[in-house]
Parts: sequence; C-alpha cells; structure tokens
Amino acid sequence: MGKMLLAALCLGTLLIVGIFGITLLAERSFGSPAAWLTLPQTAQYSVRLLWADGLLNRALDPGAPEKEFEVQPGESVNSVCDRLAQAGLVIDAAMMRDYLIYTGQDTSIQAGRYRLSAAMSIKDLAREMQDASPTDVDFVVLPGWRIEEIAATLPTSGLSITPEEFVTAAKTPRPGFEFMAGAGTTEGFLFPDSYVLSRTTPADGLLDELIRNFARHLSIELEQSFAAQGLSVHQAVSLASIVQREAVREEEAPVIASVYLNRLHDGMRLDADPTVQYALGFNAIQQTWWTNPLSLEDFQVASPYNTYLFKGFPPAPIANPGSIALRAVAAPAASPYYYFSARCDGSGYHFFAESFQDHLGNLCP
Repeated sequence: MGKMLLAALCLGTLLIVGIFGITLLAERSFGSPAAWLTLPQTAQYSVRLLWADGLLNRALDPGAPEKEFEVQPGESVNSVCDRLAQAGLVIDAAMMRDYLIYTGQDTSIQAGRYRLSAAMSIKDLAREMQDASPTDVDFVVLPGWRIEEIAATLPTSGLSITPEEFVTAAKTPRPGFEFMAGAGTTEGFLFPDSYVLSRTTPADGLLDELIRNFARHLSIELEQSFAAQGLSVHQAVSLASIVQREAVREEEAPVIASVYLNRLHDGMRLDADPTVQYALGFNAIQQTWWTNPLSLEDFQVASPYNTYLFKGFPPAPIANPGSIALRAVAAPAASPYYYFSARCDGSGYHFFAESFQDHLGNLCP
C-alpha cells in the first residue's frame, strides 16, 4: 500500500513538473499567458501552441496581396477566426483562436477595417488587429463647403494631409478631367459625399477621388440639361454653387435657380450675396468664411467674384454643390421671379417676387 502511494505521489509530482515545464516552455515561445486563464487552461493551450509552433510564424502565402477585412463591433473571436480562414488569410481558424486566447488578445481585438494578407503570420495578424486605428478612415465633405472648409477638417480626419498642402493642391489646375478644362481651381468639383479612404492617401489622391466622384454624378442627361439652359458644365457648376449656398430649404433650390437664370437670360447681373461672401474670404471676428450679415461696404469689395459689380458668372464656382443644387440648375422651376429674400421668421424659406418694388415690400423691417 505504501509503495502504491509513493508511486502515485511520484507520478503526480512528475505530472506537475511536466505541466510547469510545458507552460514555461510555452511562455518562452509565446509570452506570458492571459492572467485570467486557470492552470489547466494554460497547460491545455500551451500544449496546443507548442504542437503548432512552426505554423504560428509561417505565412499561408508569402506572395499574397493585401485584402480588406472588417471586424464588426461586438463580433466574437470564434467568428473572427472562422472568417479569417474563409478569406484565406490563416491556415487554421482553431490555431488562430488558441493563440489569441492564450495571449489574451481575444479580448482586445478592435472593430474596424484592416488591410490584411496571407503573407502575414498568425502572430502578425493578431498584432495587427490590436490596433485601434484601422487603416481606412471615413471622410465627409458637406454640400456648400469651399476648399478651405474641407481643408479645416483634415487635422481631425485621420488623414496625414495638412490643410496647407490640400489648399495649395486644390487651387492648382488638375489635368485629365475634360469637364474641368480651363479651370484654374478644383472649387466646385469636389463632390460632397462620404468617402472611405486609406490613412496614407496623399493630397493629390484625395482630390482625384473627390473629382472622380463628381464625374460619376455628371451623367450625359445632366450635361444635356445644362446645355438646354444655355450653360456649359463650368457655368452650371458655378451657378449651382450659388444655389447651394442660398437654398437653406432644399425644395426651394429649383425656384432659386430659376431666379438667377431669369436674370441671366434678361442680361441682368446675378447680384448673388454668396459671391460677395466668397470674395470677402475668412471673417476673423465671426470665425467663418461666409460673412453674415453683409454690410453696404461689403457689397463694394473689388473682386471679379462680386456679382453685384460684375455681370455674368464669377470666374469659378464659389463652393462645392451637391446633387440637389446641380439638378436644380439642370431642371429649374418655370417661374416669373427675378428676386427673393429670406423670410423674417427664421424658417430658412424665402419670399419670391417678380418686380423690384414687390421685392422691397418683402424685406424684413
């Protein structure tokens, strides 16, 4: 009986020594195990990882290109590993899961979009998905923004483009876009939208993406509708940029477009307040690019953009119009109006008038 007990104790000791030896070896190879794992769990995962040791550092396909992989918010580690295997990024989902659980990285995988490759090992993939800053960012351009307003969002966008380099590049002619021929600036052609961009996108790449999106929205039908109004694309975009700044309420955009087109067809000046605001530039007191209200002195600003002083279109668009403003110019309302003024109730709606006399009667006291 004593011999059997002694043998059992010896066997237990050997087993304990063996377990500690395995866990120690695993710790040397893979780092410290997660603090919340029990000793049996640590031993279990240690054995699995040591068995697969060579595969953890081996890429499934050393020459594979990157592909996009998205981790959803709240997604389980099992789901992530299974999808990595389905996407051909890891050699074995269970092996990936074991490594993540052993190291504790299963609880710190970050939701987001990543650029991953089968040329990365399991260890590399696990480390990549701990980065809280995914490789892509969402970048938004709002309708009616001018170049400088887009630039002002760059420091907090996640892109590595400075406002200064963006403005410089945006105010330089860009070849390769036929509809921009002769334009000395990209103003008006940076299409308002939400974009998914790589964090490493340079200024030229950002501009090209915004302009390409404009081109995608410039259908043949839209160009033909501009021509039916007697407008080139450049003129139509310039007018749409004014409509965009004036139409607080989207449903009024076609009527506002009709006012300006009526003035143009009758040889009148556009007399558009937003062109004066654009000419004035940044208002340091109001901290805005769009001075409001305008003073009588403001209307005398000596600039070719001031359509109160100069007939016809401004030299270039004054902002970047969205689809609604562009369509309003392409298909304006059939109206007899030549004037409009903001209603006095702060609603954003306007009074419209055929004569200047009626217009004066609509002005707020």
